[in-house]
Amino acid sequence: MKALITRKVGMTSTINENGVVEAITLLSVSPNVITQVKTTDSDGYTAVQVGTEKAKKLGKSLKGHFAAAKVEPKIVREFRLPEISEDENVGKEILADVFSVGEHVHVTATSKGKGFAGTIKRHNFHRGRKTHGGRSYRRPGSIGSMYPQRIFKGKKMAGQMGHEQVTVRNLVVTLVDPELQIIGVKGAVPGPRKGIVLVKEAN
Repeated sequence: MKALITRKVGMTSTINENGVVEAITLLSVSPNVITQVKTTDSDGYTAVQVGTEKAKKLGKSLKGHFAAAKVEPKIVREFRLPEISEDENVGKEILADVFSVGEHVHVTATSKGKGFAGTIKRHNFHRGRKTHGGRSYRRPGSIGSMYPQRIFKGKKMAGQMGHEQVTVRNLVVTLVDPELQIIGVKGAVPGPRKGIVLVKEAN
């Protein structure tokens, strides 16, 4: 299994072999520990539950759940897998060196929240004209007044912008530092600094 729970450190740049400057995002890796292995027989699907960092306080039920792994994680996430290998055992530790330079990964995180935004900022609508008697400058315009006497779900309108799960696919791993436990991926990653980022091998 090649998947990690990381935290976003920030962005920097490196120079590749061809002398081209590349923007990379640095992700710090605390030791990830497998806390549960789910199989088709017991759970109906195959997945691995992973925990990282240390919680200040856990309830009795969670302590019992994590007892086999001998950890008390603060952050727990689940990664679905097509099949479970023999190496995936409860208590196994996963570190940054599970990935290598040149691999392609999918990165999932919660994007920055922008608050309530209008259609111009949220959906790149054009504004109305400000001459020749135009009054509709930043209004969305008609949203459908005739058939079918209702508004379809998904209509582009003003509303909450950002703060949603975003997956960026096929980013390239450009840096792996086993000593500092840092991974660098080419390009931008969603979310603010210190935000939780899930990194998974691209299938």
